[in-house]
Amino acid sequence: MDAQGRGRADNIDPADQWVLNPNTGEYELRLGPSAPQSPVPGPRRPASRAGSGAPRSRNDSSPGDTRESRQGRGGVVPPPRSGRRRGGEPETPQGRRAARRPVKKKSKAKKVLAWTAGGTAFVLVAIGTAGYLYLKHLEGNVTTTDVGSAAKNGFSKDDAFNILIIGTDKRTGKGNTGYGDTGSVGHADTNILLHVSKDRTNATALSIPRDLVVNVPDCPTKEADGTEKVIPGTENVRFNTSLGQDGRDPGCTMRTVKEVTGIQPDHFMMVDFNAVKTLTTAVGGVDVCLAHAVNDKQSHLDLPAGKHKIEGEQALAFVRTRHSWGNQGDLDRIKVQQQFMASLMRKMSSSDTLTSPSKLIDLAEAATKALTVDKGIGSVGTLKDIALELKKVPTKNITFLTVPVKDNPADGVVHKTVIVDPALAPQVFDAIDNDVSFTEVKKKQKAEKDAEAARLKGSRSAPSEVRVRILNGGAVAGSAQETLGWLQNQEGVLKSENAGNAPAELDKTTLEYAPDQAAQARELAQLMGLPGSALKPGKSVTNSQGLPAMTLTLGKDFKGAGVSLTAPKKAPDVDKSTADKVKCAS
Repeated sequence: MDAQGRGRADNIDPADQWVLNPNTGEYELRLGPSAPQSPVPGPRRPASRAGSGAPRSRNDSSPGDTRESRQGRGGVVPPPRSGRRRGGEPETPQGRRAARRPVKKKSKAKKVLAWTAGGTAFVLVAIGTAGYLYLKHLEGNVTTTDVGSAAKNGFSKDDAFNILIIGTDKRTGKGNTGYGDTGSVGHADTNILLHVSKDRTNATALSIPRDLVVNVPDCPTKEADGTEKVIPGTENVRFNTSLGQDGRDPGCTMRTVKEVTGIQPDHFMMVDFNAVKTLTTAVGGVDVCLAHAVNDKQSHLDLPAGKHKIEGEQALAFVRTRHSWGNQGDLDRIKVQQQFMASLMRKMSSSDTLTSPSKLIDLAEAATKALTVDKGIGSVGTLKDIALELKKVPTKNITFLTVPVKDNPADGVVHKTVIVDPALAPQVFDAIDNDVSFTEVKKKQKAEKDAEAARLKGSRSAPSEVRVRILNGGAVAGSAQETLGWLQNQEGVLKSENAGNAPAELDKTTLEYAPDQAAQARELAQLMGLPGSALKPGKSVTNSQGLPAMTLTLGKDFKGAGVSLTAPKKAPDVDKSTADKVKCAS
């Protein structure tokens, strides 16, 4: 390569190194070689033709080439045209035209698609919900924490999922001194439980107030030497103490969420203060609107009323201030943070972000360095899968809401903490846990809904004729025996038995039955409040008496004997906002 050629290579735009892999349909990073490489092969010819050339060497691969694809083509490629002229197959006019045909350069818009795949995910986790983008060349940036059984081992692209997003008040990194408690161990300052629906039509971001009074359960925690230590739980304490206090890790916060809401987080993502500044700077600023002027001496936010673009220190001040909004409490600050995240989401989807490779590169660097996750999603492949699934959710169907709460009567005249609203909060938790959207969306294809509803229609057997084996497939210990006692003693289902634990855990309770047991299945579904989706036509099994029986497997959604599992048809009417709407902080 001559000097001019080297000059061009040294100034390659990093975004131009992303190329399409035809075998996967995805864009991949292809770094330029540090030394001259063998010539790029000419047009591909079938391996069976005469004079097809020598086998390709291990390093002679084109963008998107893989070992499987080379083997599938016979492991050979055509020789250079000069070789063919010296005795190989004669070059045809068509071959010459194909060789001279210029290769179209991929547009930058297409090249950056891989960078923007996690855009929706990123904005949902900014600020106390900071984010991530899957970037293959930055795979070493993400930090992982082993939280044991608190998180799942992997991620399924076919299921609904819950990610607990934690923003800590830990002051780490350059310029992060002077913000309140500089010695904080990193409490759970901002918390969002992000639920993404199974069909990817909607998502719900549920904010959990840091001052919510909760019971923190006992928490098994991994020590640095690999041993496990159980940190005792505490009652009637602030939610934010579920992290950092007494050495608690994010797994303790995940367990506390389950204790409060009944919803099991599958994974967690965590960031600290520094992420807010670096992420907003990388994206080029976030647009916000103020209904009135703000001059907060504590957070150092000083802005007149109207529209502004903020980043860095100013963005951090915006999301930290609480004395400027509403009743100057944490609940009003949460609403402003939600508006900020919605704005950031819109910015990520805008053309000036999507078509700017340099901006996307900066954002990727900041996002991956800011993130700590559990080991179940710590691999770049898994993060990519999550990002792509989140990208499917329309912004108009991403709902932000807060756990319904009431002032804590134990505080007296000055209200410092809140408690869960016993009337409204369970309805919100139930809707999220049952994958019910807070926006109007088509949850399922009509044919699928009709098929599920049809399973519940028709004649039903008498309870005394229902024969069923009960297995525990993820419910709390003792659930199978509890259900057996309830069915036999209260519902008259005498032909039932406890079959122990299922081979594997299930998220949802299921009832499998043979075609001739449909009437029995409908009766048991009626008694237990099972939805049509829980009924699985299949085959019967043999019970302890050698007779055919249905199989009832109690999943993680099981709430107790006699408690209906039928999901609400619509979510409760609560104060909420969606990611596509512009609001002014007040």
